[in-house]
Formats: sequence, C-alpha cells, structure tokens
Amino acid sequence: MATFVLVQGGNLSTDTWNKLAGRSDYPPGGQLGGAYWNGTVEALAAHGHQAFAPTLEDEHKTGLAGHIRQIYSLFTGNSLKDIILVGHSYGGMIITGVAAAMPGRIRHLVYLDAALPDSGQSLFDLFALAGSDPLSFIGLEPAKAYTEKIEFDPRHLESIPKTYILCTKSEFRIVTGLAKRKIDADRKGWTYLELPSSHVPMADMPGELLNILLDIAER
Repeated sequence: MATFVLVQGGNLSTDTWNKLAGRSDYPPGGQLGGAYWNGTVEALAAHGHQAFAPTLEDEHKTGLAGHIRQIYSLFTGNSLKDIILVGHSYGGMIITGVAAAMPGRIRHLVYLDAALPDSGQSLFDLFALAGSDPLSFIGLEPAKAYTEKIEFDPRHLESIPKTYILCTKSEFRIVTGLAKRKIDADRKGWTYLELPSSHVPMADMPGELLNILLDIAER
C-alpha cells in the first residue's frame, strides 16, 4: 500500500469542474477546495492505497509558508512517511517547500501541471519570468499565497525521485513550459510525462491520471 498526499492548487470553481467534466457533478457557483481530488482518492483506495487531499486554508489569509505548515502538520498528525506527494498547479510551490523541509518522509514528488520554483521565487514571479501577467488569467488574484516567495535549500530535494506531468491543453502552458525547460536543462532525478488534457485532468482525463499515479506507486 502506498500513501499519497494530494495538494490542490487554486480554489477551483464548481462551474469550471462541470464544464471540463462534461456533466453537472456539483451545484453551480461553488468552490471545491481539495474536493476536486475526491475521485482520485476513491480510485486510489480501490487499488489498495491511502490518500489524503486536504482543503487549503484561504489563500488570501494564509500565505505559502502557512500552506506548507498545513501539509507538514498533516504528515506529523497522521504519522505519515514514505509519501508520494502530489502538487497540482500552485500546489507545486507547496510540495517543494514541504519536501525541502522533511525530505526523509518523501518517497516521490509529483508535479501535476504545476509551478516548479527556485528558492526566492513566488508563483507570480514565475508568471513574470515566463513573460506573462498573472492577472490576465481568470481567477488569479494577488493573494498572499501567490505573491509570497519560497525559501528552501535545493540540495534537500536532490535525492528524491520526481515526476513532472505537463497537460498539453492547459491554459497555463506559458508557466508549465518554463518548468519543462528547467527539467530539460537537468534531467537528473526526473521523469517527464505529458497528458493531452486540460489543466485539471482529474475532470477530463481521470483514468489516465490514475494510471500514472498507480505506476509511480509500483516503482
């Protein structure tokens, strides 16, 4: 049995989910938090794995460091170790900080169409570095979590196996493309994969995403 911790990105709307999934799974006008991982959690459980998918504290009130502490507390409160830690979108910032703080608990890092920062960068810095205005993207606001810079020692991540999954139909290709170029420059420790999905493959390609996660669990 593998243990997964699935970290959300921004607070996905129910309208966006329903549109991508092609069905009315949720009432309109709501926010999903970590619940957009529910199908993935259930599918992993059906294959004998346990998975945690917490809802992050409000990104306007809690910064990046607070979200990192939230996931850290999930680890310690549930005595989790040998973890496959998955970060989606903004969640890539969080899993980077968590893994750098407690690398001994991490079995594998998975970046799902996610931010891949260097120390000293914020999520909004990555947009700027890619030559794009983050405020031009629907739903992105200068929330505390997105403008706070991450600080970590990259040496702590070197021995952890890492997978990057780029979603080729994502509206955030300008930022995920930046991550791809970074990985291409140094493939050591990385597996790079692509899904022909939207930014939210849990909605439009859940089976394909599940298969990737199951493959990682079997390594």
